[in-house]
Amino acid sequence: MRSFIIGLMSGTSLDGADGVLVDFSDTSLQVVASATEPFSDGFRAELLALNTPGPNELHRAALAGNQLAAVYARVVDKLLQNAASRGISPDQIQAVGAHGQTVRHQPQRLSSEPHGVGYTLQLNNPALLAELTGLDVVADFRSRDVAAGGQGAPLVPAFHQGVFGRMDSAVAVLNLGGISNLSLLPPLQSPELPVRGFDCGPGNALMDAWCQQHTGAPFDAGGAWAASGRLIPALLESLLNEPYFALPIPKSTGRDLFSLNWLAEKLAPFAAEQPQDIQHTLTEFTARACVAGVEQHGAQSAELIVCGGGAFNQHLLARLQAGLPSLRVSTSDQHGLPPLQVEAAAFAWLARQTLKRQPGNLPSVTGAAGLRILGAIYPA
Repeated sequence: MRSFIIGLMSGTSLDGADGVLVDFSDTSLQVVASATEPFSDGFRAELLALNTPGPNELHRAALAGNQLAAVYARVVDKLLQNAASRGISPDQIQAVGAHGQTVRHQPQRLSSEPHGVGYTLQLNNPALLAELTGLDVVADFRSRDVAAGGQGAPLVPAFHQGVFGRMDSAVAVLNLGGISNLSLLPPLQSPELPVRGFDCGPGNALMDAWCQQHTGAPFDAGGAWAASGRLIPALLESLLNEPYFALPIPKSTGRDLFSLNWLAEKLAPFAAEQPQDIQHTLTEFTARACVAGVEQHGAQSAELIVCGGGAFNQHLLARLQAGLPSLRVSTSDQHGLPPLQVEAAAFAWLARQTLKRQPGNLPSVTGAAGLRILGAIYPA
């Protein structure tokens, strides 16, 4: 019997929600259909505002969760229509895996708290999503790992190992979303070696914000604007002089740290610089942070496979290749999965793990006390 699960992802880039319909019937997954739904400018602005404390934020966060569920439901509807055209009925779809929208991520242990753990918060309303779609929904994937002392992120390395892992060589997978995260996959023939992974730092978030502010475009298409500028060495040094980069793994981060306020403080001494030069330097900053992650923890890798929206930034890819001359830098579509489908497919896989009552985390990645079944199920 064929088995289908929908995966939904909306990341720190805040551009919209991506969805995939995944067929898990064979030994390897197959993406049957994909769909996306952009966020409106107003909704994007509200989600960005909710990353920092503000007035009446509990009420606003609840409404944002409802609105996100409606966006997710529209993505699911597109996927169901595509599925119907292929002879796939809704009753063949086991569940929808919905990540939610991260607005706060503070997983570090807090000695002042009763249980000594932090938290992670993803806006969502999975109960409403179940009502709107008529499908079982699996959500809240990160909090159980955090409760077990882990970072709650990244959760995709186990999925990356299954999709991109190679029998006889190590591979690194770099997801360039709003935040960049790296998966370090040992050879499949060496199961005694652990999979590792962590957040490198900013991905597209700061570049996109600066581009939007100065050009009106939501992102720097192909990195062309950055390529037209020049490096500002003193700014790059200041950006890289962030204590997060010296922390040991496991570690994770988000807009809590790499916020627009953080960027504004860093840019204050460079107000006279040309905007394109700052964009060039921000792009180099992302590249250098990712290169450093590979050099420190995955130098034995034969290839760096890039996914996420940043995979379309040709200038950024060139800077990654220049920083890692001994590795081949490629994009995930060259390995069977388009860059914008990878994370959504990962949360379909994680939802399947939940339904099967199998662990979804890797303690070697997150630092959790052990393997844990992630997520909560909201029946249709």
